[in-house]
Amino acid sequence: MKHVVLILSIVMLIASCQPKPGDERKMNDRLPSIYPDYTEVTIPQNIAPLNFLVKEKGCDAVEVVVAPNDKSHISDHSIVIHTRGNEVVFDMDDWKTTMKENAGKSVQVTVTARIEGEWIQFKSFNWNITTEEIDPFLTYRLIEPDYEIWNHVELRERCLENFEERNISTYKLVENRCMNCHVYANQNADLSMFYLRGENGGAILNRKGTLQKLGIKTDDMISGSVYFAFSPNGRYITFSTNVIIPAFHTNPSKRLEVYDKASDVYVADLETNTILRNDLLCDSLAFETFPTFSPDGKYIYFCSAPHVELPFEIHKLQYSLCRIGFNEADGTLGTTVDTVFNASIAQRQEIAPTKTSVCHPKISPDGSYLLYTVADYGTFPIWHPEADLQMMNLQTGKIDQLAIVNSHKSDTYHSWSSNSRWFVFASKRDDGLYGKPYFCYIDKNGIAHKPFCLPQKSPAFYDQFLKSFNAPELGKGKLPFTAKDVQKVMKQKAEPFK
Repeated sequence: MKHVVLILSIVMLIASCQPKPGDERKMNDRLPSIYPDYTEVTIPQNIAPLNFLVKEKGCDAVEVVVAPNDKSHISDHSIVIHTRGNEVVFDMDDWKTTMKENAGKSVQVTVTARIEGEWIQFKSFNWNITTEEIDPFLTYRLIEPDYEIWNHVELRERCLENFEERNISTYKLVENRCMNCHVYANQNADLSMFYLRGENGGAILNRKGTLQKLGIKTDDMISGSVYFAFSPNGRYITFSTNVIIPAFHTNPSKRLEVYDKASDVYVADLETNTILRNDLLCDSLAFETFPTFSPDGKYIYFCSAPHVELPFEIHKLQYSLCRIGFNEADGTLGTTVDTVFNASIAQRQEIAPTKTSVCHPKISPDGSYLLYTVADYGTFPIWHPEADLQMMNLQTGKIDQLAIVNSHKSDTYHSWSSNSRWFVFASKRDDGLYGKPYFCYIDKNGIAHKPFCLPQKSPAFYDQFLKSFNAPELGKGKLPFTAKDVQKVMKQKAEPFK
């Protein structure tokens, strides 16, 4: 009994010593410096807590109050945090209650920090909480951000509603092979695919947890499949074959250039293991790449650039956005190619004087918007600091340059949530080196809102983590396989295509 009393006394003593503001000085003209930057962002009601650091010099204690902004909204639930140091970590239960009670509304966040002995209350900011949820799972590749090392690659799955994370494939179990990005079919966890590279590699196809290794290559193709996307019914994938060349830059402001020496586009029937070809997608005088299906299955969108002498004319390598018809019923391709965005015309008319080379087209599941990356030239925007996202309204043709989304560093590798209200992308905005997932809300009027970074359990996570998050993809459910399942299927012979 004496031990219990002693423990309770210690707990009460510690609680009484927690720092709390008294007569704080108000600084209503300045927001607090916090990282990640979660000020004035729009978030889905099912997102994990936005834990953050207060990055004010000399800060050794913090109070944070999260309260409903709508005074007419009846809610007794507010979050109040008192903590030593500069780390702000929310209780999961309190967070979920606040998100649920304020869905469709906004909450006000007030940060008061003790800085060199003085309590200072900064200008409050808002979190706008949407009723439209984001798909709850995210997959991404973790990779070294430099050009010198690509080993120790992992594919991971993260639940966005909490901080649970697991490997779905790891270098430890696949002989340290290179792996490319995991892609869902229509955000459906029961159908997805990624590639294991190297000798005896192949495409790892997931059908409701049953894995197959596919050899999606024939003798007449310049390489195996590289970039791919599923058709709406899941029977087909459209993919590009690419001969990829890395080259060092002579310009000291840039480190590496990656380009295609050759590239073509095909369609694969996953039921019959056959390759569908069309000469319009395999033009020897052009580079075709980054194919994707429209949500209704009627078109394949892709990027195409006229042949230039590489690497000497790399700055002339301008990719336009094109499309060709497709019939999902019988797997036939169209007979004409339409140009949706012509890079050369845009450049001549100074629609966008420099950023006219297009890559990574992705259409929202409702068919309303086409999201893509633009850069000055080339086909590998992750190495281009000028790379930005743009969004085309497919009903009006109007292009939104997404000024609120883009940064002064590379913003690319994007994918949509199944409700077409959210997309995720990889951004190097912090330091130009490490890519991190950011999430952006598109409201019912097609207006983009300020994006926010993937929250972590420890707010100091990004200061300590030394890998890039590459090609993030949103999914509606947990994947029905494990990294050990991938290890087993890797050892099987790849099923051939013809």
